[in-house]
Amino acid sequence: MTLLSIEKQFSHSLKSIARNLKFKAYIQQSSELNRIFKGAAKRFVTGDYREDGVSVGNQLIQKGYRISLEFIGENTINKEECLQAKDEFIALIKECGDRRLNARISFDLSHIGLSIEPELAYQNLMEMAKEAQSHGLSLMISMEESAKTDPILAIYKKVSADYSNVGITLQAQLHRTVEDLNELLHYPGAIRIVKGAYQEPSDICTPRSEKLDQRYLELVEICVKAGHQISIASHDNAIYEQVIERGFLRHPYVEAEMLYGIRPEYCKKLKEDGLPVRVYLTYGVEWYLYLCHRIAEYPPNIYSAITDMICREREYSQLY
Repeated sequence: MTLLSIEKQFSHSLKSIARNLKFKAYIQQSSELNRIFKGAAKRFVTGDYREDGVSVGNQLIQKGYRISLEFIGENTINKEECLQAKDEFIALIKECGDRRLNARISFDLSHIGLSIEPELAYQNLMEMAKEAQSHGLSLMISMEESAKTDPILAIYKKVSADYSNVGITLQAQLHRTVEDLNELLHYPGAIRIVKGAYQEPSDICTPRSEKLDQRYLELVEICVKAGHQISIASHDNAIYEQVIERGFLRHPYVEAEMLYGIRPEYCKKLKEDGLPVRVYLTYGVEWYLYLCHRIAEYPPNIYSAITDMICREREYSQLY
């Protein structure tokens, strides 16, 4: 068995346990396990509080990076928590605006109401979009499990009728995405292309493979040829080799986007080569699922995670 196949099997297993609430509760209730796993999460999450994300974001902007900021959370199951999440996003938008921090605010619609009622998510998003527009900031809707794709796209299209500062994320692994993309090119928001971190049925998605890389590049090329604003949200060498060779990142409406804590040295290299790089920052206490997703979507992260579990705390922003 090759190292690559082991990593793929590990990724598959981690996606399965990521939503195991009993396992999550077990880790959270064990002070020792919670401490160990949170040590790994610190590589990918700036901290528990808004100030943590804003502070690291400001440092990266000063170094020449673009940033995305997210208060992490998803699948909120009661209205009160959804409203609290929406209020936190509004506060984040206001703070970025007041500090003149040109951040893109990212979020899951299930964090602000989609899991309860799509109309609730829509109304909360409208409020966020209005506030962001008043500060000259943009929003980015993340994509979630395939069962939510249709309602997420419906809300995006509806909001786009009033606000052009809201973008949408698409998952290359889903067979439907090429068709979705061609329709979404008629809407004003930026498009972020990811491979996809969710465990999906084999009949609707393509697993990590050369075939998926080709589809990803096809999606990027469609956006580039259309002159549509796009974030190439990937950490894979195979993708960036092709993207750079084809000159995609030289277009003013194209950027690379990578998650905080993943390949900071490569982010730095791209930036020093004069290419636009956005770093995706998160904060909040709901780090468990986020950590699982980060390792599952880029299996080599498991090695850094193990190191972080046993080594003393480091200042990861200094790696950029």
